[in-house]
Amino acid sequence: MSVMGGVRQRIAGRGARWLGTAALAALAGAPVLGCATAEVSYWGEDPGGDGGDAGDRGGDSARDDADGSDSVEATDRGGLDGMDGGMDRGESDGMDGGMDRGGMDGMDRGGTDGMDGGMDGADGDDGTGTTGVALTAFETDDFSGSGVCASCHGGLADGAGRDVSIDKDWRATSMANAAKDPIWQAKVASETRRAPALAAGIAETCARCHTGMARSQALADGSDVELLEPGFFDPAHPLHEAAMDGVSCALCHQIRPDGLGTAAAETGRYVIDTTTTPPSRPAFGPYTDPWTGSMRMGMAPESGFTPTHGSQIADSALCGSCHTVRTPVVDGGGSVVGEFPEQATYLEWRHADAGLPVADRRTCSACHLPADESPAAIASRGGRWVAARSGFAEHHLVGGNTFLLELLRTHGDELGVTADGSHFATAIARTGEQLAGETATVSIPAAGIDARGLVTAAIRVENRTGHKFPTGVPARRAWLHVTIRNAAGAVLFESGAPRDDGTIEGEAADADAARFEPHHDAITAEDQVQVYESVMVDTDGDVTRTWLRGASYVKDNRLLPAGFEPDTAEPDVAVQGDASTDPDFAGGSDEVHYSVSLPGAAAPLTISAELLYQAFAWRYAEDLRDASGEPLIDRFGAFWDAADHTPTLVGAAETVLP
Repeated sequence: MSVMGGVRQRIAGRGARWLGTAALAALAGAPVLGCATAEVSYWGEDPGGDGGDAGDRGGDSARDDADGSDSVEATDRGGLDGMDGGMDRGESDGMDGGMDRGGMDGMDRGGTDGMDGGMDGADGDDGTGTTGVALTAFETDDFSGSGVCASCHGGLADGAGRDVSIDKDWRATSMANAAKDPIWQAKVASETRRAPALAAGIAETCARCHTGMARSQALADGSDVELLEPGFFDPAHPLHEAAMDGVSCALCHQIRPDGLGTAAAETGRYVIDTTTTPPSRPAFGPYTDPWTGSMRMGMAPESGFTPTHGSQIADSALCGSCHTVRTPVVDGGGSVVGEFPEQATYLEWRHADAGLPVADRRTCSACHLPADESPAAIASRGGRWVAARSGFAEHHLVGGNTFLLELLRTHGDELGVTADGSHFATAIARTGEQLAGETATVSIPAAGIDARGLVTAAIRVENRTGHKFPTGVPARRAWLHVTIRNAAGAVLFESGAPRDDGTIEGEAADADAARFEPHHDAITAEDQVQVYESVMVDTDGDVTRTWLRGASYVKDNRLLPAGFEPDTAEPDVAVQGDASTDPDFAGGSDEVHYSVSLPGAAAPLTISAELLYQAFAWRYAEDLRDASGEPLIDRFGAFWDAADHTPTLVGAAETVLP
């Protein structure tokens, strides 16, 4: 049974948070309570018991300067997997008050009249994938489509003549395609099939981030929040366009500062005021003195927004509302018995950031929405009122998920993406550059061989991100591929060899779904692989890859960022398993010691080490196959089978033993 928008449920107990209306009443033995509010809650009291005091878990900027009504809707936002991309998502900031626009009286917003970077379709297939469709120009009571915004925030150039059009950069990101992500859609179908009693809660929570505008509008309208057909995924649904626009302009730029950085905002419980009416809907941006005339006068009937300063748009805590996700713990009998930190990128960052010197601290947007070094105007219309400013945030929103971007590029016409092949090529190149140049480094600080042929090497990996690597959902993994070759190039030893199908030679989980590869401080054999990952177990202690069955982490040895103190980390982001007792596993780095007996090996010997990365591990794809028979799952299976599973090279080092 779906939950209507005007129903608020308060059943005691943390587990009750995830139950649908009928299931809540049946399991809890209590009536479903309703009241006149446009909020749906599947949750009991907040995990901290105090509702998340705004002062106890703050972000990185003041949150008390945003205008807006005191009567707000808590438009909860989260999502079961947040796959977007290895810190694969960031806030869409940088707009001059969000949306300064000017001089478009009489313009046909629904057309494609040659506006550069406007609502036109993508430039066309360049031979590298999809052709792309036009940006949507839908209008609801509280949201506008990205095509409306792009009509003025496209066609932009900075002082150096570079194209910095917001829509052009955004189209090919994981954010823009959050609702069209075929991995996420398959996971929604799989989780729903495995926990049908929680179907309403799964849909409502996933919709918070992935289809945030549709979800918020449905609640404001008092209608159902559903994803699977006949829900938002159905092209016939009245909010389908709003849903498929993903994490779009009118979503991020309407988020208020209320509760950001606290437990109250976790799992996508950000706040948007749906009591405002055009042209007084605030569009928050980072500039303190946005020009409002163009939008309120000529453009107000078109945009419906008023540019408003809101420092929260550049605050990492805004990102944290979706990048801290807690899922229910479902036991073997189908009962909800607690909750689990399925992903905690923001909390990882916050703990590490607190341990760094002030000069070394970086916000989410500093990496994922880099500031243009040259001044740029925020809009292509508005004349002298919209002057070039410094600090323009380029909406690259680069993460680490090239696998998803390749799927979107290859199958974009089927998925209805708005980016063309060239847009995806640019986004994939940026992602590759970030992974290879800004994510981690590999070195070999010591190596040698003794008279008996015992080869030793210390392989050091340093994390250069502001959070764990990999971060996000537990489906991601990085690992060390280490080889020793003789002078002729013959491989004498190899650990962590990648296979063409996406598996790793010698990795325990790829050989047996019930196992996992332990953390290693020392490696002496080819069937030992250092894999950096988080591994969930269920309430029975068995390894699971179903989000709703995850009860705890039996392993979390993902590379820690600099500044991260393992001894003081809160449980949700603590190191788990053998890495917790490894003296060489610390904030910022790990060092693995290889000791390989190669008697009779002739010098010179070359030791090579690579750090490789997969955004979606092979065993997770196989786990989805277990739920085959659902169209969205079978579609992903076909995409997976046709995909290139070459892992991403993040870092490498080599040394020669003479």
